[in-house]
Amino acid sequence: MKFLDFLCFFSLFLSTAQQERHYLQYTFTALTKTDKFPEFSAVGVCDDMQIKHFSDEERAWVRENLTDWIKTPAEPPETREWYLNNLHSLSKCTLSANCSELHVLQRIIGCELEKLPDGSVINLNSFNTFGFDAKDLISFNSDTMQWNEKSPKERNELLQYFFKNCTNWISTFNNTYKTPPDVHMFASKAPDDQNKLVLTCLATGFYPRDVQMDIRLDRNILEDQTSSGIRPNHDQTFQMRTSVKIDRNHTGIYDCLVIHSSLTEPASAEWDGTCSNCEPKPQPQSPGKVGLVVGLVALAVIVIVIGCYICRRKRSNGPMTSQNSYGTVTVPLM
Repeated sequence: MKFLDFLCFFSLFLSTAQQERHYLQYTFTALTKTDKFPEFSAVGVCDDMQIKHFSDEERAWVRENLTDWIKTPAEPPETREWYLNNLHSLSKCTLSANCSELHVLQRIIGCELEKLPDGSVINLNSFNTFGFDAKDLISFNSDTMQWNEKSPKERNELLQYFFKNCTNWISTFNNTYKTPPDVHMFASKAPDDQNKLVLTCLATGFYPRDVQMDIRLDRNILEDQTSSGIRPNHDQTFQMRTSVKIDRNHTGIYDCLVIHSSLTEPASAEWDGTCSNCEPKPQPQSPGKVGLVVGLVALAVIVIVIGCYICRRKRSNGPMTSQNSYGTVTVPLM
């Protein structure tokens, strides 16, 4: 029974770790007193990528350069004037007179879903909320299609159409815009321990943002890994780093496994064993080389000793003399 419980827990862990979250939302902002900001602004975002924005100059929605996305979602039906009318009604300011105080009406409408890598949706949520002067108005219930009395009135049939197609728009966008991650591995010396290395896995350039990364040793996931979290790139893709400390002298195959919805199978990168800022290890000398060096040093010492001995003998003996019948004659000994 315990083994079955473990299998259930393990399968639940895998499914949770690989869940994907996607969303589509429109954000509207209306102001009564404008100095540096326009009195009305709106933007549409899908999975952290801007898809549309409202141009105050053209008084119309402008689609971003997403030529591959054919089924572009329709923005909510309410117009710019609809938001300004509700704003002045709530703030008790007339449209003809400028309000002396700043009042803000904001709205967020959209949907989000969670699904497994096989495409099955496990959670779907629609939202439509209003806020006035940093105070939340009771949100719209997409199930009952009912508003609170304080909230602005909308046409329910158009909202039903929006919520009904929201999931389809997300799925179409998610299937159209997918970029696989570029995976790299590198190591640097640990600042607090000379016997340790910090092994890092970098995955960058992927879209959408959900990703799973693990550093492994001989295909076993290492513990105590730290993550930078998912961060945006300049081109609306994402990046993520995962690091772990390892023993500098431990041998084995280190690699990084990355799971992403753009991949038909997980991607992996293997560490080549190099270190970016480590000092080179001293190379052990072979016995033959060590013996040759010792022999040369001993021979040099012997030559020096013999040379010194000869020089001292010459200095200590001095010139030698010989004697004959005519007297003593000093003759240098050659």
